[in-house]
Parts: sequence; structure tokens; C-alpha cells
Amino acid sequence: MSDATYTPPAVWTWNKESGGRFAAINRPIAGPTKEHVLPVGKHPMQLYSLGTPNGVKVTVMLEELLALGHSGAEYDAWLINIGAGDQFGSGFVDINPNSKIPALLDRSSATPIRVFESGAILIHLAEKFGEFLPTEPAARAECLSWLMWQMGSAPFLGGGFGHFYAYAPIKIEYAIDRYAMEVKRQLDVLDRRLAESEYLGGADYTIADMAVWPWYGALVKGVVYEAGEFLQVAEYKNVIRWTDQIAERSAVKRGRMVNRAQGDPSSQLRERHDASDFDLRTQDKLDAAAAG
Repeated sequence: MSDATYTPPAVWTWNKESGGRFAAINRPIAGPTKEHVLPVGKHPMQLYSLGTPNGVKVTVMLEELLALGHSGAEYDAWLINIGAGDQFGSGFVDINPNSKIPALLDRSSATPIRVFESGAILIHLAEKFGEFLPTEPAARAECLSWLMWQMGSAPFLGGGFGHFYAYAPIKIEYAIDRYAMEVKRQLDVLDRRLAESEYLGGADYTIADMAVWPWYGALVKGVVYEAGEFLQVAEYKNVIRWTDQIAERSAVKRGRMVNRAQGDPSSQLRERHDASDFDLRTQDKLDAAAAG
């Protein structure tokens, strides 16, 4: 339980030591804290990101586009270490004034286009290449509705439940109960939709699935934090079916590796600058490199 004697002060002050494991990645002001010029590679798309759920959305989309033969979707993926404060460098803030990953610089035309917020990046790429976003009005509306649903629900799942259940320096029963209730409601929303439809937008795989899968697929599979038993995720059978189905896609397997900086080394591709980079991540090659 929380301290029942706590009374909010008249004026809040920032105590960065009180934020738990991820205290260093947020602050109550905007703008850069240091000068840092971002690297630029050879490809049309320059992605500055990290292999979190929001980052995975975009790398999956880019890999899916490349799998369809869209060479204009070739990209360099640069690792942004949020624990070290890379997101507060001047170059990153120029692309995303909100200092959150991912951030995309589309250099395919004479004037580079900055795109920030993962949902905006998915829409930008879908419209640019004419893929994974229906053009028929009703289907497009359904797809975009589920995409925006994810953008609105993620703070409850990650910043809410995930923070208080797994990462907060103290366990607060009220906070965990509040967010667990909301996460289970969201899982029920998904499960009911996926009982009537193969994918979130309908019969076809779209950017809505790419946005939701890294969050809720990771949750039901215990990838981010072990909360499956606590939330009884096994009861959401349609979500699990959908999660497993998407996980088998080759582009998804590649996309989830990019900018990944933790876990099994064979699952990590910290930076991606060429399709051949994935070949270096196979376990046999890692073992051979380690052996000298």
C-alpha cells in the first residue's frame, strides 16, 4: 500500500531520484540538454529508435515494405540509448521535439521530412508506398480507428500498469489494481474484435496490427514483463491466436530484432544499415565470432 499520510504539496518539485528504474528518461521540461549531430546513412529512410514496442512498430513496417519489393523503404536504423539520454541531444530533438523514440527522417525527396510519433510514421509510410492502409472508406476508417485506439491505450498499458506492476520503486495496491482493471478491459476489447475478424482492421493485415502487436502480443507472451498469470492472459484466446499468427511473419521476425539492445544476443541487431546485417545475427555466427 502507499503512504496513507502523504499529502501533495502546494507546489510540485521534480525529484528525479523518486522515479524508479526509468527515472532518467523523463524530465518536466522540453528541449535539448546537449549538442549532438545525428549520423546519417546512405538509405532514403533514417530511423532513430530503440527496440521498444513503439520502435518495433516502425521496423516491422519497414521490413514488411521491403518484403513487398519497395526499395524506397530501405533504411538505416540508428540506436538511440534512452538510458544515456540520447533522446535529449540537439539532433534528435530537431526531429522529435517530444524527445521520444522513434523518430524518422524521410530523405527521399529534395527536402527531408521529419516524422515523429509511431502512429504518424506508420501512416506516412503506408500512404507513401500504398500498402497496409485500405483506401476504401469504411475499411480505412476501421484500420485508423484501431491504430488510434492503440495510441490512446498504450499509456495505460506501459506507463500505467507496466510501470506500477514491474518498475516502480514501491508497490502501490491502488495503482496496480486501477491499471490491471483497465488492461484487462483492453484485452477483452481486442479479444472480442478478434473473435469476429482475422485481423484488427478486417480480413487484411494492416498498420493497425503492426501498432497493437508489439504491445499486446508482448504482454500475452510475457516478453516485456511477467504478468501473464496475474492478468490471466490465457483466457484471451483470440488475442493469443492473432499474436502467434503475426509472430510467424518473416518481416516481423526481422523487425523485432532491429535496435534491440537486450536479451539473447542472437535476437539483437542493435543497428541496421543493410539487409545483410541480419545474417550476422544467427547463433552459429555469433558462436563462431565468440570463439575467435
